[in-house]
Amino acid sequence: MVTVVAGVNDLIRPRFDAAEVAGHLEAMFASLTAAGARVATLTFPDVGKIAPIARPLRSRVFQLNDRIRVAAARHGVVVAETASHAVSTDPRLWSADRLHASPLGHERIAAAVAHALGLPGSDDGWTLPLHPPVDPAGWRILGAELRWAGTFLGPWLVRRLLGRSSGDGRTAKRPALLPVRPTG
Repeated sequence: MVTVVAGVNDLIRPRFDAAEVAGHLEAMFASLTAAGARVATLTFPDVGKIAPIARPLRSRVFQLNDRIRVAAARHGVVVAETASHAVSTDPRLWSADRLHASPLGHERIAAAVAHALGLPGSDDGWTLPLHPPVDPAGWRILGAELRWAGTFLGPWLVRRLLGRSSGDGRTAKRPALLPVRPTG
């Protein structure tokens, strides 16, 4: 069993090419299914509903999702259709950077994939909305947007202007491939 979830970082690049990104995904799907793996993926939610400043990227998300569905169908890859459910854009499912899922978001994604795979005990409960949040006052929303821009957007823009990546200077947790051994 292999999950392939990739392409969101590519969406935010100035020279995003949906066909190229989908081509990489399709190559992964083809290689993994040819090796006998059961593969699952998912569609991405409307980023403009998660981070209003990202609204210009919405069409890119929709293009990528369409291409994911086509490539997955060609290779028998199971698709968890998270994009079509309003809960996927609930801010509580996203980390402070609005690019990665929160722990609750990961829980919902896992439930969506389990449901798409038809695993015993899974159901569509992951699609249900969370309890309504208390609506903050407008000035609190503005403050949150400004904090996000200063903490995440600003540094990202500076890295792009300098030609750097957030991964520069980092090393892998596991730089060498080693066998997996059971614990306990």
